[in-house]
Amino acid sequence: MRHKKIGRKFGRNPSHRRAMFRNMAANVVLYERVETTEAKAKEMRGIVERLLTRALRLGDDLTVDEGKLKDAERQRVVSARLSARRLVAQFLPAYGTKTNSDGTTEEVDLVKKLFEDLAPRYLPRVKAGKAGGYTRIVKLGPRRGDNAPIAILELIPIE
Repeated sequence: MRHKKIGRKFGRNPSHRRAMFRNMAANVVLYERVETTEAKAKEMRGIVERLLTRALRLGDDLTVDEGKLKDAERQRVVSARLSARRLVAQFLPAYGTKTNSDGTTEEVDLVKKLFEDLAPRYLPRVKAGKAGGYTRIVKLGPRRGDNAPIAILELIPIE
């Protein structure tokens, strides 16, 4: 029995499951949405939210200009940023390859995108007291081949 066991197994061993989640999290950061099964989307939601929260815990240190700070304050901010980036980089792959609509490919630094593009977008939401809830799951219906329920996991747009 699996009483009080957290997380789904997906018929994979732990290393395969972790690799799958790392790759899916990388795609969510890269494309800001991913189409997958409902069960995987529900598991991924917590992982992506945790990555974003790690960046958002920096608060104002996330967007402050280091050049305008005094030495002690600058050292604290740089140290906090580096620590948060390293913790996120332990899970996310370093780079993701994005295919553009015209067929060209580009390499994107995923940690940089998370900390410099995505996290500042959600900072006003955090300052307004709304912690979490950065992702949305939209159910699409069954997949044609095996009738598995399909959903889209996407980052919510911020107005």
